[in-house]
Amino acid sequence: MNTTVKASPDDKLDFSLVRGGPLFQLFRRAHLSGPALELVKFRILFIIAITWVPLLLLSAIGGHLLGGPELPFLRDIEAHVRLLIALPVLIMAELAVHQRLQPVMRTFVESGIVSAEDTPKFLAATDAAMRLRNSVPIELALLVFAATVGHWVWRSNVAVGAASWYAVPDGATMHLTLAGYWYGFVSIPIAQFILFRWYLRLLIWFSLLWRVSRLELRLVPTHPDGAGGIGFLGMSTLAFTSIVFAQGAGMAGVIATRVLYQGQELMSFRANVAGLIGFFVLIMLGPLLVFSPNLARTKRRGLIEYGTLASTYVTAFDKKWLRGGLKDEALLGSADVQSLADLANS
Repeated sequence: MNTTVKASPDDKLDFSLVRGGPLFQLFRRAHLSGPALELVKFRILFIIAITWVPLLLLSAIGGHLLGGPELPFLRDIEAHVRLLIALPVLIMAELAVHQRLQPVMRTFVESGIVSAEDTPKFLAATDAAMRLRNSVPIELALLVFAATVGHWVWRSNVAVGAASWYAVPDGATMHLTLAGYWYGFVSIPIAQFILFRWYLRLLIWFSLLWRVSRLELRLVPTHPDGAGGIGFLGMSTLAFTSIVFAQGAGMAGVIATRVLYQGQELMSFRANVAGLIGFFVLIMLGPLLVFSPNLARTKRRGLIEYGTLASTYVTAFDKKWLRGGLKDEALLGSADVQSLADLANS
C-alpha cells in the first residue's frame, strides 16, 4: 500500500535557502544541527576543532607557536581572523538567512502579489531552487575546487612569502611545516568550501528572484511602501550582511599581516578594498534589480490609470467649487479639499 503523503501548498511555501544540502544532512546525522538550524554553537565549535585547534597543537610541537620564524602562529592575524572570526560568522549566517528569507517568499503568495493562477509557477521556481540547494554533485564539485584550485590560489597569491609557522625556506623554495600541511590541505579548503557554498546560494537566490519576476505580479502603483507592494524584499539584503562582514574581516586580516610583517603600505590595498565593496554591493542588491521592469511597467500603468481618475476628480472639483457658484456649502472644513490632497499624494 502506498503511504506517500503529498506536500500541501503551505508546506511548499516553507522555502529555505540554507536548510538543505549534503553538508546540512551531514550535520543533522552528527547531531550538530536541528531541523531549523539549531545548535549553531556546536557547529562552530566543531569547525574550530577541525580547522584551528590542530594548527595550535602542531605549531607548538614544531616550536612555531610564539618564536622561531618571522611569523609565529599566535601572531598570524590573518589565520586567526579567517578561522576564528570569518568562518564562524559564515556558519552563524545560515540561521539569520533562514529566518529572514523564509517569510519573504511566503509573503509573495499570502499578500496576493502572486495570483492563484501563477502560484503553481511560483512553487515550481522554489522547487527548482531547492533542488539546486540540495544537489550532491554541486557541493562535491565545490569541495574539489576548494581543495585544488583554491589551495593553489592560496599558496601562490595569498600565503606570506617569508618564513612562517606554516612554511619555512629551503634554498629557493618554501616547504610546508606539519602545521602548514594541515593549514593548506584541511583548514583553508574547509574555509573556502564554506565561502564558495555561500556564493552558490547567492546565485540560487538570484535565479529564484529572476524566475519570480517573470510572473504576472499584482503590483499596486500607490502602495505605501513605494515599491508596488514588494518593498518587503528589502529585508533580504539585511540577511546577507553577515557574509559581507566575514569577507571584510578576512580581507582586513590579510592586509594587517602584509602591513605588519611584509612592510607593505596600507594605501596600496585601496583598489582591493574598493573592489570588494563593489562586488558585495552587486551581489546583495543586484538580485533586486530583476524587478525593475515590473516596477517600470507598474509606474507607467499607474500614471495612466490614476491620471484618468485624477482628471475626473479635479474636473468635478473645479466644476463644484470654482465654476458652479456653490454658496450653500462652506469650503472651510470640506472633505473635498482633503480628498484632492490625498489624490495628489497618491
